[in-house]
Amino acid sequence: KFYQHATTEASQATLASVSPVFAVMKFDKEGNTTYFEKKKTELYQELGLQARDLRFQHLMSIATRNNRIIVRMEFLKAVITPEFLLILDYRNLNLEHWLINELASQLAGEGQLVTYSLPFEFRAIEAILQYRISKLQGRLNTLQPQILETLEALVDPKLLSVDRSKLHILLQNGKSLSELETDLKVFKETILEILDEEEVIEELCLSKWTDPQVFEESTSGIDHAEEMELLLENYYRQAEDLANEARELRVLIDDSESIVFINLDSHRNVMMRLNLQLTMGTFSLSLFGLIGVAFGMNLESSLEEDPRIFWLVTGIMFLGSGLIWRRLLSFLGRHLEPPLPPHVPAVLKKSQPTAGRVEIKNNLKAETFGLSRSTLTNQ
Repeated sequence: KFYQHATTEASQATLASVSPVFAVMKFDKEGNTTYFEKKKTELYQELGLQARDLRFQHLMSIATRNNRIIVRMEFLKAVITPEFLLILDYRNLNLEHWLINELASQLAGEGQLVTYSLPFEFRAIEAILQYRISKLQGRLNTLQPQILETLEALVDPKLLSVDRSKLHILLQNGKSLSELETDLKVFKETILEILDEEEVIEELCLSKWTDPQVFEESTSGIDHAEEMELLLENYYRQAEDLANEARELRVLIDDSESIVFINLDSHRNVMMRLNLQLTMGTFSLSLFGLIGVAFGMNLESSLEEDPRIFWLVTGIMFLGSGLIWRRLLSFLGRHLEPPLPPHVPAVLKKSQPTAGRVEIKNNLKAETFGLSRSTLTNQ
């Protein structure tokens, strides 16, 4: 028993030594900031949470546990209470810049947060959602001009070939756009899941269940649950607008791809037609070249003694080849021209719109009035 007890204590000490340590940044209601490091076991025990509640993934989620709001948002890991906000593992360049320069002032009321008059958790949630939307908006603003510039260069009809470097840039931007669309979709789905559950919206209002004054305000007419719902709907609409812009860029890429293929097909058709014309010319020339072959054989006749026969045979060869080539080109032109539009029956011609008939009548009346006026003037 003593050996088993010693082994258990040693294993617990080993687990405690290897447990993860969080670098924590703490913000209070006044925007004051403190930094400290704490083990995961100590942190979730102080917050009254379970160990699995602080198991952060890269997927976005907003959940409530024991009157605490746990936010998982890519690299952002946060725990919101009615009194303070904890940012875990904040040592990220972009994240640290936002935390030091913007978040503290926003929580203190110096920023542009709409929920400053509401309890602390409203400000914390709005600041985090605003940061996430601003990051997504920045990614879209970076991709949009690059994609439009690349598409404009690829769709130019004067180009006979496609620049592979532009296609490589477009491929990279297309992948980045797909990642952005996925992040926007996850953001919208997370917000929509909360909006569909009234109980979750009520649980997000932490001060409503801890502060008696806030509870009295909520029961007297200022419903904090509705304020939380409006806040989430606002950022859902912003994410929807960004998703629509990203979708328009995707449609532009697809349409430009079709245009590029059409231009390439057009140039390919021109080359094929030129090749066909040269093949016809070669055929017609070789056909009348048989006369030269016949005269070039080592056979004696009375024609080779006449000096005018050479020029006569040569002229017949070139003239006949030219005539056959022209006939073949005209045959090719007739079959490659687009067909004429179908004949419109007389019944369809009579069924003109009323506005067209009124316009024709007005024109006829104007012409008749002009003729009668000129006749009166002459008289």
